[in-house]
Amino acid sequence: MLANAWKETVRDAMADIAAAREAAKARGRQAVRRHAGDQTQRKRLFGLLKADRWADDPYLSRQMRSHWRRGHNHTHNQIVVRADQHHTRADDAGRLWLAVPGLVRRQMIRIPLNTTVAPTGTLRLILRDGRVEMHYQIDAATMKTSQRLCGTATLGVDKGYTEALTDSDGNHHGDRLGDLLTAESDRIKERNRRRAKLRSIANTAARRGDRAKADRIATNNLGTLKRDRQAARHQARVRTEIFIAVHQVVDKATVVVAEDLTKTFTGRKQLGKNTNRRLAAWTKGVTAEALKNVSERRGSALVHVNAAYTSQVCHRCGCFGRRAGDRLHCTPCGVVWQADVNAAINVLRRHGDPDINLHTPHRAVRQIVQARADRHRSRLPLPDSSPVRRAESETSALPIRRQ
Repeated sequence: MLANAWKETVRDAMADIAAAREAAKARGRQAVRRHAGDQTQRKRLFGLLKADRWADDPYLSRQMRSHWRRGHNHTHNQIVVRADQHHTRADDAGRLWLAVPGLVRRQMIRIPLNTTVAPTGTLRLILRDGRVEMHYQIDAATMKTSQRLCGTATLGVDKGYTEALTDSDGNHHGDRLGDLLTAESDRIKERNRRRAKLRSIANTAARRGDRAKADRIATNNLGTLKRDRQAARHQARVRTEIFIAVHQVVDKATVVVAEDLTKTFTGRKQLGKNTNRRLAAWTKGVTAEALKNVSERRGSALVHVNAAYTSQVCHRCGCFGRRAGDRLHCTPCGVVWQADVNAAINVLRRHGDPDINLHTPHRAVRQIVQARADRHRSRLPLPDSSPVRRAESETSALPIRRQ
C-alpha cells in the first residue's frame, strides 16, 4: 500500500477506537447517575471519566470493562483514500470510472462505478465478496427530504412490532414492518433447517472419506454470498419502511417525544421460540437512528423520556391495566384501549413530568404512578410542583352542583 493510504487507514482505525471509548464513557456516566446518590461522589467519578483516569476507581473500572468491549478489526479489507488522491472520469458510453493510486508509480487503478454521481471527499474502499464498495460522506442539507418542513404539533410516539411507530393522535405509521419481519424470520428458520440437513450430509460424507462430496456440498450449497445478499435486501426494505414512518411523524410534529431506544430491557415473561426469534430481528436500533437523523435534518426536536410502565398504565385514570395483545383493559374506567395509542399518550405526558425524569429507576416510577392512581381514586390533590397538575387536581376536587 502507498504511505498515504495506510496512514489514513490507521488514523481512521484509531478514531474508531476513540469513538468506542467515548461511547463506553457515556454509558458509564449513566451508571454513575444511578449508582452514586451523593453529589460529591458523583462529581468525583465524573471527573475521573473526563480525565481518562477511570482505572483508578474500582467501580468505574468495572463499568468500562463491561461497556468498552473489544471489537473486531475490519481494516484488513479496506483502505481510506484522501480527497486529493482520486478522481473520476466518464467514458464514451457514459459510464463513470474511479481512479485511485496503485503500487506502480504514476499508474492509477480504475474501478467502474454503477452510479452516475461522482463521489467527493475522502473515500473508504472495501473489498467484499470480490466487489469493491465505495463509502463517502454527503451533506445531509442537500438531500430532498431535508428540504421538507416539519409540522407544528407535539407528538408522543411508541415503537412497535406490527407498526414501526404509533403516535399520540392514534395514527399508525409503517404498517408493513411486522409483515416484513415475520416473513423474513420464517424464511430464515426454514433455510437454516435445510442448511443444517445438508451440513449433516456433508459431515457424514467426510467421515466416510468421501471428501469430494463434502466439498461439493460446501461449495455449492453452504455458501454465504447469496445469504448475505438476501440479508442486505431485507435490511434495506426494513430501513426504508422505518424511515418513511419517521418522516410521516415529523410531517406533523415539531417536537417528537419518544423513549430512549438505546437502552436494553429484560422482561420476566417467558416467550416461545418463534416469538423470541421474531423479536430478535426487531430493529429498534434502526428506529432510534431514523428518529435522530430525520429530526436533525428537518429541524424538529427529539425528546427522550422515561417510558417505564407507559404501556401498562391507563392514560385516563393512571391505574395499572391488564395488557392482552394489542389491547389494554382498564378495570376502573371500564374501557379497552388500543395499547400502542395508550402508550404513545403516556409517553407524551412524561414530557415535562416534574417527578419522573429520564434516569428515574423503574421501581421509583412504579411507586409514583401507583401513588397518583390512589390519589386519583380518592380525589386528593397530586403532591407535585407542577402548576398545571395542581390546577387539574383542584378542579377535579370541586363538587358538582346540580341545577
